[in-house]
Amino acid sequence: MKRTMTAAITALIASAAIAQAPATTPDPAASDPVALGWMQGSPPAPDKTVRWVDGSFYKFPATRWSFAHWNQLIPASDIWRGDGRVAALPRAERKDIGSISFQPTNGGGTMTWEQALAANYTDAIVVLHRGRIVYERYFGALKEGGQHIAQSVTKSFFGTIGQILVAEGRLDENAPVSKYVPELKDSAFGDATIRQLLDMRTGLRYSENYADPKAEVFEHVRAGGVLPRPPGYQGPQTFYEFLQTVKKEGEHGGAFAYKTVNSDALGWVIRRATGKSVGENLSRLTSPSSGRSRFAPFGPPLRS
Repeated sequence: MKRTMTAAITALIASAAIAQAPATTPDPAASDPVALGWMQGSPPAPDKTVRWVDGSFYKFPATRWSFAHWNQLIPASDIWRGDGRVAALPRAERKDIGSISFQPTNGGGTMTWEQALAANYTDAIVVLHRGRIVYERYFGALKEGGQHIAQSVTKSFFGTIGQILVAEGRLDENAPVSKYVPELKDSAFGDATIRQLLDMRTGLRYSENYADPKAEVFEHVRAGGVLPRPPGYQGPQTFYEFLQTVKKEGEHGGAFAYKTVNSDALGWVIRRATGKSVGENLSRLTSPSSGRSRFAPFGPPLRS
């Protein structure tokens, strides 16, 4: 299991592909990207080519190929893991896991674990038990050693880095976001505290309803170039520009509300506080010397 982590600087939200699925979805076998011949040949057949420019990369079933080849379509940064030794996970594979049966919560008949993986269009899965790999499988276009889009799992990396910076005194959790990013002073983020940003307790006019084509999330991803822009597009040209247009709705400090723009704003704060990108900071979470598994400090506390 030797893998190199690749992550976009921003939390990619191409799960909008769900909204692009056809009314009648092909089953796992019929949508297998290898069986369908997606991106095979030199060059691939025109009707088997996955492209960013025409939006085909986020339309099912092409997503079964694109999600396993994301960094070939969208700019991404390689995250260096450090020069220490790889800690290989021991294996204790069990052959009985695939036949374990259960009753789905949404009704229907009993299904096995293997049937559930197919029903959910699983690309790959690893199950660990007490530090050992007991089950590992790959499907479709994703092979061992490959890379898969992490989707919003990357938000956890942003939050972890932010919290470490607070603990080290590099970020003041009670300070307004505008202290670190003056460009956001007149946006909804301007008077939110770093803690409210970390906890996603900000009052923002921003919908992440992927079923609504007019939701702000689509303006967000088009600004950052994650989705193609329509002809005549005149909106924000970068994620940075989009964040400055976000309006306030309600007050900060209320209930948790999942909104991707919080992570993007936090990424901007992290870069200003450390002078390094989120990817560079993530690389420093593990000491690059002698394989030590610990958090490496980002630097001395900020001086006021």
